[in-house]
Amino acid sequence: MGLEWMPRDNELKDHGVGGDQFWGSHDNPPCTVFEMKPLRDPTGEAVDDLFTAWITLNNPRQYNSYTTEMVKGVTAAFANASLDRSVVAVVFTGAGDRAFCTGGNTKEYSEYYSRRPNEYGEYMDLFNGMVDAILNCKKPTICRVNGMRIAGGQEIGMACDIAISSDLAIYGQAGPKHGSAPDGGSTDFLPWFLSMEDAMFNCISCEMWSAYKMKLKGLITKVAPVLRRGDEFVRNPLVITDRYVDGGEVVYGEPKTGDAAKAARAVLKELPVDFELLDREVHDMVWRFTNLFPGCLQKSIDGIRGKKKIFWDQTKLANRHWLAANMAGEAFLGFSAFNNRKLTGVDVIDFVKYRQLIARGETLDETLFEAVLAPPKGD
Repeated sequence: MGLEWMPRDNELKDHGVGGDQFWGSHDNPPCTVFEMKPLRDPTGEAVDDLFTAWITLNNPRQYNSYTTEMVKGVTAAFANASLDRSVVAVVFTGAGDRAFCTGGNTKEYSEYYSRRPNEYGEYMDLFNGMVDAILNCKKPTICRVNGMRIAGGQEIGMACDIAISSDLAIYGQAGPKHGSAPDGGSTDFLPWFLSMEDAMFNCISCEMWSAYKMKLKGLITKVAPVLRRGDEFVRNPLVITDRYVDGGEVVYGEPKTGDAAKAARAVLKELPVDFELLDREVHDMVWRFTNLFPGCLQKSIDGIRGKKKIFWDQTKLANRHWLAANMAGEAFLGFSAFNNRKLTGVDVIDFVKYRQLIARGETLDETLFEAVLAPPKGD
């Protein structure tokens, strides 16, 4: 006797949660673009009924920094991809060939959120929701790093499961130099990826590290050359990749200097960027995921993600409150200096003067702000 007698509802449910009002198109930046691209096999043929979800930060004029509306778009896109049974994997990338993402939109931060800590606290609730949407996505997530992955861009990139990078990409933090702390994920995630010493220095030095250096240190999975000369690809000429040690020092992945750097910049200016190899690596990774048991794959992923979430979940609320409060002081100074750099010719405050005023016990008021911010040119 079978079970045909049991009543069943066999009409597929729509688990989508909406959010299309927060998505835009490639020709209308700034926005988040959400696309369902047919899954393709190794021959390039489309596979019936299966897709790869592509989420693109589309703000290339501002190095794909995310606006408030773009944050909402990313959150909605990951939530919908997570709940779509036809999606095999999610690819998270940026528009153009200069940047994956350089973090929050400093114009918005400087002109609206600075000196409005409550408003920024509400924004941080949106940001934390975006990181949660990536970490909770029930599909494998690939960060396709098409250029700079800096500050908040580094943080949302590390929330992804796998990173596949252009070899022109650079990685790092900028907070302590520009009025913030990398508490949107980097202080939580970097100590898992790097040694504690490297994580500390990367967070506070504001140095930019090459894709090859980050591959060597274990932050990313694959690096693909993207400069094309005829039928061949040329590795990033700005970075040492042809030797590991020089004079007893590890130099692989370090920037070239002097005449070598000058010659490299000339090559960089001459050759076009072509993402053929980068996208081949991305598609190969998606195909690898396709040929695994989806339930077993996702449980394996969530088991690793859980380690990242230990620190993230413990600290995200406290960090939200600190980052909001900081908008009344150092964030106002840092973001204002950076946002007005074309007017002043300087992108940072006078740090020595600021420390001197703090040492004297001065209050954070208009007089102090004026003393450490550079005046407009000509004043």
